[in-house]
Amino acid sequence: MAARKTSTFWYYIAKAIFGVAGWKQTGAVPPDIKKCMMIAAPHTSNWDLIMARAAFYIMDVDVRFTVKSEWTENPVLGWLVKAIGALPVNRSRNNSLVDGMVRLFQQHEELVILITPEGTRAYQPKWRKGFYYAALEAGVPIVLGFLDYSKKEAGVGPVVWPTGDYEKDLEKIKAFYRNKKGRFPEKGVR
Repeated sequence: MAARKTSTFWYYIAKAIFGVAGWKQTGAVPPDIKKCMMIAAPHTSNWDLIMARAAFYIMDVDVRFTVKSEWTENPVLGWLVKAIGALPVNRSRNNSLVDGMVRLFQQHEELVILITPEGTRAYQPKWRKGFYYAALEAGVPIVLGFLDYSKKEAGVGPVVWPTGDYEKDLEKIKAFYRNKKGRFPEKGVR
């Protein structure tokens, strides 16, 4: 049996969370994909991070996600935020998050970066484009991770390789999410 990529401790915590909440995990990142941009959508609640992170512990996918650097510097919760995969981003500096993510992909043999392209828990008709261009420039696929509160499912859907035609690729991506219900469906993908 292969060694786990993620913590056994967090795996059992994740299984307990899913068991108590009545959720199930479905789908998986294809084993031949070692690097990818993972979308997490719809993003409508603070609970999304807990459920998505739990699903990835169950799948044994070592996802990393970006957070405001203040979260990792917090003396009370900073250690926990880092332990579950946070990559701190300093928003006060004039830096390119896209360039930073491309560099991270270049520096690692295996890396899954989890992104919420809506950028907020409120309904957002226009998604942030950074995830797309980081994946395109790094030459990695975009994998569609999801939470569906109506079915109590968390998992992985199709893989989309960015073609450079953002609008066409985004329509394909959003089409997948339109039947996934967030905790607050009115804030979900349309």
